[in-house]
Amino acid sequence: MSERVGGGPLGVAIPRVSARRQALALLELTKPRIAMLVVMTGVPALLLAAHGFPDARVFWGTLIGTVLAASSAASFNMYFDRDIDALMRRTARRPLPAGVLPPASALALGFALAAAAWWVLASTSNLLAAAIGLVSIFYYAIVYTVWLKRRTAQNIVIGGGAGASAPLIAWAAVTGHLSWAAVMLAGIIFLWTPPHFWALSLFRREDYERAGVPMLPVVRGEAETRVQILLYTLVLVPVTIAAAPVVALGRLYVVSAAVLGALFLWGAVRVLRQSAPNAPMRLFHFSIIYLFLLYLMMTADALIGAIQRAA
Repeated sequence: MSERVGGGPLGVAIPRVSARRQALALLELTKPRIAMLVVMTGVPALLLAAHGFPDARVFWGTLIGTVLAASSAASFNMYFDRDIDALMRRTARRPLPAGVLPPASALALGFALAAAAWWVLASTSNLLAAAIGLVSIFYYAIVYTVWLKRRTAQNIVIGGGAGASAPLIAWAAVTGHLSWAAVMLAGIIFLWTPPHFWALSLFRREDYERAGVPMLPVVRGEAETRVQILLYTLVLVPVTIAAAPVVALGRLYVVSAAVLGALFLWGAVRVLRQSAPNAPMRLFHFSIIYLFLLYLMMTADALIGAIQRAA
């Protein structure tokens, strides 16, 4: 048994599914793994902005509010992209194109999570942090998903700002303002985003071509994409190291950034030389580990500094 929800090409047959399956589908709408990676990038900003350990209310409220904002943005993304998701093998099994949930559920969830993000951030930190959280949702859902993604090969470059909001939210939550240190922490994520997604788009070029999404490999070719991945990586790695004195990070972070950066560069060179058919996907998967470890080492360095100052 099933029922059709909506009309036209976006109308999908909604099969009768269990409450458990629907709950899991709602969770999937929020892209929880991406949300966790996003919030991870906000942790060192909280510690560095506070020059130690911030108030527990601010710390946990900021992390929860950031997760809610990231989850809201993801839900809106799922809603607006449901038509092209149905055309791509990588995304065809998502809840909306698969017909597990009606599109309205993603829209309602997005608004509910956005309201919750605003309330949590405003009540536990300040209005600036809450405003940055809402701007990040709008940027990802509307500027990137609706406008940029389907119109320009630079979609990922410009849209990278959406994923770089967590350090800004965290810094504003602690200090009530932004600084060059906060911008530097966000800038690392901004520069990381193009090589990360272009590596995936090389492997999934046919998917994007089928869906009519003008990703760089589709519009300018695979050779140019491989060059751009290397060029952005060549900028990213020095910036991660140069960030150390700006945000007051020590030797642990600098050594970690250098080692991780060398591995990232090696992967980008392998993609450029086409030394292995699966090199793009290897770089894509490593780029996720890279960002996680980079901000983990940043967090560890900040914790060491806080402990030393408290001793």
